[in-house]
Amino acid sequence: MEEEQSRKPAGEAATEPGPAPELECKNEDGVEDPEDPASTAGNGNSISSLEQPLLKRSTTLTASHLAIVGAKVSHIESLDYEIIENDLFKHDWRSRSNVEVLQYIFLKWAMAFLVGLLTGVIASLINLAIENITGLKMLHMVNLVRSGRYWAGFLYFAGVNLALTFSAAVLCVVFAPTAAGPGIPEIKAYLNGVDTPNMFGAPQLIVKIIGSIGAVSSGMDLGKEGPLVHIGACLANLLSQGGEGRWRLRWRWLRYFNNDRDRRDLITCGASSGVCAAFRAPVGGVLFALEEVATWWRSALLWRTFFSTATVVVVLRGFIEVCRDGRCGMFGEGGLILFDVSNVTVRYHVGDLLPVTLVGVLGGVLGALYNHVLHQVLRLYNLINAKGRWAKLALALSVSILTSAGLYLLPFAVPCTPCSAAGAAGETCPTVGKSGNFKQFNCPDGFYNDLASLLHATNTDATRNIFSTGTSSEFRLDSLLIFLAIYSVLGLVTFGIAVPSGLFLPIILMGSAYGRIVALLLARFIHIDHGLYAVLGAAALMSGSMRMTVSLCVIFLELTNNLLLLPITMFVLLIAKTVGDAFNPSIYEIILDLKGLPFLEPKPETWMKDLAVGELAAAKPRAVTLQVVEKVSTVVEVLRATPHNGFPVLDRPRPGVSELHGLVLRQHLVAVIRKRWFLPEKRRTEEWEARERFSSTDLAEKVTDELPRLSPEEMDMYIDLHPFTNTTPYTVVETMSVAKAVVLFRTCALRHMLIIPKFQGLEISPIVGILTRQDLRAHNILGAFPHLANKRKVH
Repeated sequence: MEEEQSRKPAGEAATEPGPAPELECKNEDGVEDPEDPASTAGNGNSISSLEQPLLKRSTTLTASHLAIVGAKVSHIESLDYEIIENDLFKHDWRSRSNVEVLQYIFLKWAMAFLVGLLTGVIASLINLAIENITGLKMLHMVNLVRSGRYWAGFLYFAGVNLALTFSAAVLCVVFAPTAAGPGIPEIKAYLNGVDTPNMFGAPQLIVKIIGSIGAVSSGMDLGKEGPLVHIGACLANLLSQGGEGRWRLRWRWLRYFNNDRDRRDLITCGASSGVCAAFRAPVGGVLFALEEVATWWRSALLWRTFFSTATVVVVLRGFIEVCRDGRCGMFGEGGLILFDVSNVTVRYHVGDLLPVTLVGVLGGVLGALYNHVLHQVLRLYNLINAKGRWAKLALALSVSILTSAGLYLLPFAVPCTPCSAAGAAGETCPTVGKSGNFKQFNCPDGFYNDLASLLHATNTDATRNIFSTGTSSEFRLDSLLIFLAIYSVLGLVTFGIAVPSGLFLPIILMGSAYGRIVALLLARFIHIDHGLYAVLGAAALMSGSMRMTVSLCVIFLELTNNLLLLPITMFVLLIAKTVGDAFNPSIYEIILDLKGLPFLEPKPETWMKDLAVGELAAAKPRAVTLQVVEKVSTVVEVLRATPHNGFPVLDRPRPGVSELHGLVLRQHLVAVIRKRWFLPEKRRTEEWEARERFSSTDLAEKVTDELPRLSPEEMDMYIDLHPFTNTTPYTVVETMSVAKAVVLFRTCALRHMLIIPKFQGLEISPIVGILTRQDLRAHNILGAFPHLANKRKVH
C-alpha cells in the first residue's frame, strides 16, 4: 500500500498517510482518498446487494469523487463559478472599452436567441420524425389485424419496435454512454457546480436527437421531454464554445464565454428552452429552470431565459402552421402536447372538494411509491449494466419485446364498445386512420376498442385522447385499470435502460389514467368533466413524484389554456407534494444520490448546526500553502505530489508575521510553468511584467496537468504568484457552523472556502483549512464524525 505524499512548502509539513486510489483523480483541496467505482464502465466491480450505494463511498471527510454520468462512471470535479479577482482580471475589466462591453452584452442575447431558435427547430423535426415513423408503423399493423393476420401483425409490430430500440441503444452504448437517460439530473448537478464530463458535447447532442426518435417511435413508455432539456443544454454549451475539438471556432468574440459562469447561464437558457419545446409552455419553461434545475438565479438571467423560450414558441408555431392539414405527413398538430379546453366552462361545487382532494392524496402516495420502486429497479439495472455493453443491449431489447407484447395483445382482452354508447358526437367513430379517440382495431363496423385508442398511438396522442373532454362514457373502467397497470409496469422497467428517455410523459399518462378512474368511480358526486379529472390526476402524480408545484401549475395552465382550472390545479399540486414529501425525496434527488453526483441541497441537515467548520478542518490533512514569491521547484513538487485545485497563498510582510494573500488555482500555476515565466531572483514583479505574457483570457483556458521538462537552473528560479492570486476569496471564521457554511457555499456557487482563525497573532497561522463541496456533504461528515449519526436519527 502506497502512502499519499502531500508536501507543504515553506517549512510547514502537510503529510497525511492514506491508501492510494486505484484511479488517479483530483479533488478541490487535495486530499487523495480511495473510492472504488462499483458499477459499469471499465472497473469490473459490481455491488453485491441492492441495499448498497451504486458507488462505494469513502468513510473519510474528503473523497476523490467518482459518479455515474449518463451510463458511464466518470471523475467528478467542481466548476469555478466564482470570479477570480486577481490583478490580471482587474486590469482586463478596467481596460475594456464601451464597444467591448456592448459586444459582450449583445453576444449574450444573441446566444440566448440562437439557443431558442435551434432548440425549437430540432424539437419540431424530432416531433415530425416520431409522428411519421409511428404513424406508418401503426397503419400497417392495423391493416394486418383488419385482414385477420394477427401473428403477422404482432411480428411486424414487435420487429419494427425492436429495430428502433436497437438503433437507439447501440448509439448510446457505443458512441455516447452519457446520452442515456433524461440528462436532467446531470444538468441539475452542473448548474449546482459539478462538472459532469462528456455531457454536453457534439456526440451527446447527435445521439440524443437520433436516439430519442428511435426510442419514442418504438412505443416504449418514455418521453422526449427530458432529452429535449438535455438537447437544449448541449446546444447552449456548443454555441458558447464555438463547437468542440478540432471543429471548434476560434472566434475572438467567443472569448467572453470562456468561463464557467457565462456557460452556466447559457445552459440554464437551454434547459428552459427544452421544456418549452416539449410542452409549448414558455413561462413554464422559465419556472422549471428556476424551481427544478437552477441553483443560482438573478433577474438578468430571468429575462434571457424568457427570451429563449419566446423564440422557441415562435418556431413551434411556425412549424404548426406549415404542417397544418397533414402537409407534413402524419405530423399536423400532433407533435406537440396540446390540450386546449378554453371553451370548457369549469364550475366548482362543494361536492367536488372531496374527489379533488382524493386525487391529490393519491397523487402524493402513488408518486412516492413510484419513486421507491423505481429506486430499487435502478439498483437492479446497475447490476445488469455492470456486465458490459452486451448486457445493456440485451436489457434494452428485452424491455422492447415486453412493451410490444403488452401494447399489441392487451387490446384483445377488452370487449368492443358500440359507437352509439360512446357519445362520439361530432367525431368519426370508429377511426381506422392515423389518430382519433375511437380506434376500430379488431372491432366490427360501428364499434371501437377504447384500450387500443390509448395503446396504439404515440404517447402524445394517447395523452390527448385521455385528456379529451365530453367523453365521460368513452373509456371503460376495466380498460383504464389495464392501461394504468401496464403503463406503471412499463414506466418502471423502461427508465434506466441505455436509451434517451424522459419521465414526464409516462407519469402524465399514469396520472391521467387514475384521474379518470376516480371520476368514473365517483361519477354520481362530481360535476367536473372526466377529461379535466385526467388533467388533475396527471398534475398530482407529477407533483407527487417530482415535487414541483409552481412550474407544473403554469405548464398545465399553458397546456389547457383555461384560467378557470388554476385554483383547483394549485390545490391538487400542494396536496400531492405535501403527501409525497412525507415519504421520500423527489425522483431527481433519488437519481442524483444513486449516481453519486455531489449535489448540495438548499437546506442543510439539522445536526450540522452542532458542528463548526474548524472541526471539519481538524479532521483533514493541513492545507498545502504557497508563498507569494515561491521557488519553481517547490511549485512543481506541490503540483506533482498533490491533486489540489486551489492553494492558499501566504505573504510575509515582515519577519515573524504571516498574512493570507489569497488563493491561486492549479490551472494558473500550470499555465505559468508552461510559459516558463520565471525570475532569477526572489522579488515582487511590477504590474506590467505579468501583463506582457498573460491575459485573463489565457488563464481561462482549460489546460491539462502535464508539466514541461525543466532544467536544474529553471528549478532554482522563482515565480511571483501575486498577479495570479485571487485576493478576495470567500473566507469564514473557524467558529461558523457547518449549516451556515453550506448555505453560503451553495448560494455563492463556490468551489473553495477558506477557514481563518478567530484570533490573530504572531504564532497563529492565518489559515486554518480549506473546505470544498465534498467536505460539506452529509455522508462524508458522518464518516468522519460517526457520533453525529445518532443526532441525525433524533432530528
